[in-house]
Amino acid sequence: CPPDWLVLQVPARALLEGDTVTLRCRGWRDNKVTGVSFYHEGQELGLLPDGTELSLSPLELHHSGRYRCKGRLGWWEWKESAPVTVTVQGEHPTAAT
Repeated sequence: CPPDWLVLQVPARALLEGDTVTLRCRGWRDNKVTGVSFYHEGQELGLLPDGTELSLSPLELHHSGRYRCKGRLGWWEWKESAPVTVTVQGEHPTAAT
């Protein structure tokens, strides 16, 4: 199957309200990615001309949801990452019963 040309990396740890989290858009085999935009639930969060990272700080519950990034590999090819789900937990998550 074809490689995932773009991968949106999210920290694997639990994400709590008030934390800072950085989402990183990386190219396959670390190919250079330019013109990266990030999307949350399909809504564009803004174009980052030089950056490949999106910092969410402080985290809030409404930051939960599906994120993806889109960017250009090389000079021409626009690619889109697979969606990644971010789940923000309240500061005191209740124990599951």
